[in-house]
This record gives sequence, structure tokens and C-alpha cells, in this order.
Amino acid sequence: MAISSRLETLSLVLAIAPFFLLLPVELWQRSRRAPLDRALLSEQLASASPLVPTLLVSGAVAAFVTSLYAWAQTYSLWRISTSWGSSAVCLLLVDFLYYWEHRISHRVRFLWAVSHSVHHSSPLFDQTTGLRVSFIDGFLSPWFYLPAVLFGFDPKLVIACFLLMVGYQQWLHTESIGPLAGFDRVFNSPSNHRVHHAMQTQYLDKNYGGILIVWDRLFSTYQPEVEPPRYGLTHPLDSTNPLQVHAAEARALLRDLSLRSSLRAALRLLLRPPGTTDTDASSQQTA
Repeated sequence: MAISSRLETLSLVLAIAPFFLLLPVELWQRSRRAPLDRALLSEQLASASPLVPTLLVSGAVAAFVTSLYAWAQTYSLWRISTSWGSSAVCLLLVDFLYYWEHRISHRVRFLWAVSHSVHHSSPLFDQTTGLRVSFIDGFLSPWFYLPAVLFGFDPKLVIACFLLMVGYQQWLHTESIGPLAGFDRVFNSPSNHRVHHAMQTQYLDKNYGGILIVWDRLFSTYQPEVEPPRYGLTHPLDSTNPLQVHAAEARALLRDLSLRSSLRAALRLLLRPPGTTDTDASSQQTA
């Protein structure tokens, strides 16, 4: 089996196994604090709802990514043969690029509104939160990893490393695992990721790393968990309707765009961080 195929298989194991191992533990722990009710089930189903459009467009996403990376490969100055050593380097580069994709997705309102806000809109934090990813991601994320292809890595390896990096993050969505001492200082962990999903001021826009948290330490976005996080948007979604889950922030963006009186003001709104305002029109804080 080729290295890329082995990495893809590993990514599936990393993505699936935590869901079936940790979710029962999370439900048991929650049941000891309060009865499991319909509201909990509704929120968890809302988090799982993005799977439907994601599966529906998966073929289109695969065709898009394959075509994009095949085109990019024609502009690479050299080709790096795939080995376990080069795969490790590729994974490191992909993880570094993910840090910047993730950070930009929080700091550019267009990306936040049409895609990434979906993942952050739940007031719960459990394994179902890991499923709460917009299908739009499949058409936006690949652009951020073009440097890896242009650098000379095989597109199949870049895709496999991306899937591995994303698969790693499934186990992070849990409150059942506490701080992990030295592990938390180097790697992304449940404690680090709880901070990332929290709405408290000191936790906003922190801990963007995928596998490694050292990127956050290097670029001054690291924040340890010092108080129990509260999850969701700073302006809560207050809905489990799948359409609201997917489109609430995009609708808010369209509303704010309609208040802009010029193309320049509209572009400024699209590129500014969520929640910022300007003199052209007021903008509701969203994240």
C-alpha cells in the first residue's frame, strides 16, 4: 500500500475511533450531572447536520481539489519523491499552513461568516462538535495548501497529510479529558482546543494549531485553560435548525453588506475581523 493511502487510512481511524469511544463516556458523565433531554439531542443533531451537505458535495469537492492541485503541480520547480521522511516534512508544512488558514478564517469576516462560524456556533463541546463543519470548507480550504504542492510534494501526499491533520483533531472535542501536562505544551489537546472554542474574552482568537500548538506559542496566540470555558458565539445562535446553523452568520453578513454605500466599504467589511465596525454602517459583533 502506498504511503499516501496508509496515511488516509490512519486519518479515518483517528476521525472515527474517538467518536465511538468518547461519546458514550461524555453522555454517561453528562447523565450524572443532569438527565439527558431532548434539548441535548437536538443540539447534537444540529452539530451532525452538516454531514448531509458535506456528503452530497463530496464528489464535487474531490474533483475540485484534484484539478486544482494537478494544475498547481505543473508550476512546481521540482518534484519531491514520497518517502516516510518526506511525508513527515509534508505533514509539518501542512500543519503550519493550517495554523494560518485557521487564523485567517477567524480574522476575515467573509471566511468566518460563510464557513468557519458553523463549527463554533454550538453551546456544547463534545464529539458531535467535531462533525459541525460547513461543506463550504471543501472549496475554501484547499487554496491554503497550494504552497505544499508548489514546493514539490505529491498532491496525493498533501491531501493525505491534510486528512491526517483533520482526523487528529476529532478527539480534541471533549470535556472528558483534562489537562495533559507536558503534552499540552507541544501538541494540540482537548484542554487547548476547549480554549479555542470558548467565548470568554481572554480565550477569543487563541490556539489555532491543528496537531502542533507550538505555532501558537511562536506567533503569540497561545492561551492555557485557566477557567471553565463557555462555548458558542459571543452572540449565541439560539437555534438548532440546520438552516440556521449553516446560514445565520452568512445572512448577517449579507445584511451588513446591504448597509454599505460603496464597493470599497463592502470590501472592507468582507476583509475585516468579525465584530468590527466602521463609519459607513454599524456591524453586529458575531465572534
